[in-house]
Amino acid sequence: MDRSVLKTLIVEDNVRLQEALSRGLAATGAVAVLGAVACGEDALEFLLASEPVDVILMDVALSGAMNGIAAAVAIRREYPRQPVVFYSIQDDDAYYRAFRESSILSHYAYVRKSNYLLPEMIVPLLRDAVTGRSVVDPDVEARIQEVRHRDAQDPMSLLEPNEQIVVRLLAQGLTNEQIAERLGFRDKRTISRTNGQIYAAWGLTDSTTDEKAARTRAAIIVHSGRLIRWDDDGSAYVLNAQNEWEVWSE
Repeated sequence: MDRSVLKTLIVEDNVRLQEALSRGLAATGAVAVLGAVACGEDALEFLLASEPVDVILMDVALSGAMNGIAAAVAIRREYPRQPVVFYSIQDDDAYYRAFRESSILSHYAYVRKSNYLLPEMIVPLLRDAVTGRSVVDPDVEARIQEVRHRDAQDPMSLLEPNEQIVVRLLAQGLTNEQIAERLGFRDKRTISRTNGQIYAAWGLTDSTTDEKAARTRAAIIVHSGRLIRWDDDGSAYVLNAQNEWEVWSE
């Protein structure tokens, strides 16, 4: 096989689109489609059972338990920096959040399906990903930053569901023992451990080693509905519309 021809795996759960992409990319002469699967789990199994591919072309919304972002993370555990070109027609905060949290740094592109559907537009993206260049559709980048900023303004988005329940009770003034009893925990130390995770997620362990101060500040964050950071002298800061920390004036 010509070394300049990109050995590619397609991950797409729409069978008609999967077939159209396979035919269209093969017709360019620049791509050899080695396989086409419908979900991230099958993509990982395909790679483990066959020869390596140069690049993966993958929809973000897939059948199966993993979306395309999660699938890429799982694949990169086995094949570090495996080049991936993501595409999606979905405009879902959860996907942008998953992409941001995945910390995928290089060898990728993330584009809107509606902007980059033609094979002749996809092939340059595949080549860029293989060479290590990263490309993000401006529309996608804008939405990623929008979600990032909104999440930063919503401190609860940084906590797991059980932590959200605990911190709301903490903000009502309940003691650890009362929270444990209310939630039916047999080991009262569970609440202390959960509090520690909450303080860490909100950066409260960075500015104080005093549990009482951290507890008070956590309650303030709950009631204000904003993520607040305190410096060593006790000054409080919040994120502004430019995603920069400014002195909290409330």
